[in-house]
Amino acid sequence: MPKASARHILVATEDKCNELKSAIEGGADFAQIAKDNSSCPSGRQGGDLGTFGPGQMVKEFDTVVFSAPVNVVQGPVKTQFGYHLLEVTSRQD
Repeated sequence: MPKASARHILVATEDKCNELKSAIEGGADFAQIAKDNSSCPSGRQGGDLGTFGPGQMVKEFDTVVFSAPVNVVQGPVKTQFGYHLLEVTSRQD
């Protein structure tokens, strides 16, 4: 079964999500941005979600995590929780 490790940042608006993505693409540290901005409890660990398999996260999240290139920030990804920036840190197919 495929497994992936990922980290994310959860915010309330698409504008804020795009602003943070620009900062990360400009060299800001993903983990620090997560600690400072994410409304998810995982923000305290730099957004780290650990390792999980398909179906353990919401559908929109799964789709990105199991298809996006590794170590490239993706988003904004909208879910019922808000807007996410996602980065797949590893994946085994």
